Amino acid sequence: MCPGRPGSAEAGAMEETEKPSESWRGRYYRLEELQQHNHSQSTWILVHHRIYDVTKFLEEHPGGEEVLREQGGGDATESFEDVGHSTDARTLSESFIIGELHPDDREKVQKPTDTLITTVQSNSSSWTNWVIPAIAALIVALMYRFYSSE
Repeated sequence: MCPGRPGSAEAGAMEETEKPSESWRGRYYRLEELQQHNHSQSTWILVHHRIYDVTKFLEEHPGGEEVLREQGGGDATESFEDVGHSTDARTLSESFIIGELHPDDREKVQKPTDTLITTVQSNSSSWTNWVIPAIAALIVALMYRFYSSE
């Protein structure tokens, strides 16, 4: 049993001193446990190292049940941020937090790639960003002079 998990003396003392909305603080779940909750009877997702039990929210989710089910049992941080959830949605999501990913498992979660364009491709084609338009402008200018002089 992890420290702060339900059933421990530490969890009971902590819940008395904290706000009811943050009773999940100090509850840690392992990555293996998160991965087991990826079906319609129990769907957990990970967003910013916090674990959300979204099982009861599946049918209410504005984006559809499938969106949450696809992320079930895994890290949904990138998907959550890419959608651009409203402040209300972020506030509502706090009610589904059940704990945090154990600190020892945080390194195991794959970090999203920063960008799809590599710097090698960007540097190798940087000269074409001005040379090609300059040549095209020169050709257009010459064609304009040629046709306007006739």
